[in-house]
Amino acid sequence: MSVAQTPVSQDGEFDDIVVGAGSAGCVVANRLSADPKNRVLVLEAGGQDNWVWFHIPVGYLFAIGNPRSDWLYETEPQAGLNGRALKYPRGKVIGGSSAINAMISMRGQAADYDHWRQLGLTGWGWDDVRPVFRRLDGHFLGDTEHHGAGGEWRVEQPRVRWAVLEAVARAAVEMGVPATEDFNTGDNTGVGLFHVNQKRGLRWSAARAFLKPALKRPNLRLETGVLVERVLFEGRRAVGVRYRQGGRTMEARARGEVILSAGSVGSTRILQLSGVGPASHLAAHGVAVVHDAPGVGANLQDHLQQRAIYRVRGVKTLNETYHSPIGLALMGAQYALFQRGPLTMAPSQLGLFTTSSPEHERANIQFHVQPLSLDRFGEPLHRFPAVTVAACNLRPTSRGEIRLRSADPADPPVIDPNYLATDEDRRVAADAIRVTRRLMGQPALRGFAPQEFLPGPQVGDDQASLARAAGDIGTTIFHPVGTAKMGLPSDPMAVVDARLRVIGLEGLRVIDASVMPTITSGNTNTPTIMIAEQGAGFVLADRRGLRGP
Repeated sequence: MSVAQTPVSQDGEFDDIVVGAGSAGCVVANRLSADPKNRVLVLEAGGQDNWVWFHIPVGYLFAIGNPRSDWLYETEPQAGLNGRALKYPRGKVIGGSSAINAMISMRGQAADYDHWRQLGLTGWGWDDVRPVFRRLDGHFLGDTEHHGAGGEWRVEQPRVRWAVLEAVARAAVEMGVPATEDFNTGDNTGVGLFHVNQKRGLRWSAARAFLKPALKRPNLRLETGVLVERVLFEGRRAVGVRYRQGGRTMEARARGEVILSAGSVGSTRILQLSGVGPASHLAAHGVAVVHDAPGVGANLQDHLQQRAIYRVRGVKTLNETYHSPIGLALMGAQYALFQRGPLTMAPSQLGLFTTSSPEHERANIQFHVQPLSLDRFGEPLHRFPAVTVAACNLRPTSRGEIRLRSADPADPPVIDPNYLATDEDRRVAADAIRVTRRLMGQPALRGFAPQEFLPGPQVGDDQASLARAAGDIGTTIFHPVGTAKMGLPSDPMAVVDARLRVIGLEGLRVIDASVMPTITSGNTNTPTIMIAEQGAGFVLADRRGLRGP
């Protein structure tokens, strides 16, 4: 029986339907359901977070690459990566990628948001969004100029220290990078420990922070194991969604709005399946065009890191402990008794923000430094002591795209990030490897005799050799954004306006990382939470008739 012939059951009428219970959707669902008069339905493709590795922080090692928790996407082969395709993890569970990510609390730089404002996006400058970040914060530093204490988004200090990382931090200072206690003041230049989204040694996902407390409300309903087929339209107004669940096809209607919060991959796919996207692409797959929007799926940006690995000696790393039965037992006991130690580790503990070359006015590369090494996430750690020193270009100029593979909602989309497609990105990648080598050659590390394992001492320091090496070792840091970007109605590639309404349609918004016009200078989860807080506020204000600019 074809999809068109499948019997459809009606699932009722709601004020709002939120598609996706990931980082953004959890916030949106919480805020919209705070008014008991609003009846809200949340549809999530994944399941409940009832697996221990969703909560023990080091569980990302087991969650990434696992079909229980990860969509298992892959990119197309990338010319800039010398023909390699990359695994492209995305969370498939309530909480979305915040249930499997690095837990790093990072806002980016003030200039990122001021640039959005300069694009004409009123309400998105640093002075506009900093109070939103503060309102969300439940920060261990308390109520300060930059942080808040009463919000749901918990931020804590790391609960494990490594001598080798302290030495790398000293090396950075020797290289001229200032030490910092806080990356989230608007200028993240410096070296220091990352703050993490945890609470007493447990991962603090968006589901724990925002969704689960709200599910006590009788006006909020969550459905899991849902595959959304498309948004339903009457004319140019979104009026509901069609979805599959447990072998049944269902339709739910929205009196107010349909809100897509399925992420840069998921929201893009649903828009295109619904007939909202580049008309020629949709027609090629037999999708009836509702609205020709060429920007849907374009403008894909991601942080690509050059993951250098250095063997060390005379200092402890997680590699040896991981392969030691006694070491594993001690780690487990330390966590069980005190909620401390390596099991509380985020993937990266030490951060470093600096410039790749003198012409950059603000930090344009970010290092994630780890007391461990492995070939790729989801595989065992190496058996030799080592550190990983991964540098990413914070503001890449390459742009990729996400497209339908077919009109079947179950088919994964075509993901083509187009990494290292510009001369600028290749130059920054090569310079980042040079900075990495300079860092690891500082006096503070000589006692540990660091030896370059990857890309390897055989790789020369000339531009061609380093650019080729960047293609060999480059890998995503899992920050796809921009595929339904905010913009002015005069911008033909803009998908949503400054209030996150889909331009040219009614009753439809996108509220997630896909609306970023340009990527933020750091990890993207906390900015996504902020976008969700802003977006939910827009929905409620517009409903009250308090129209913004």
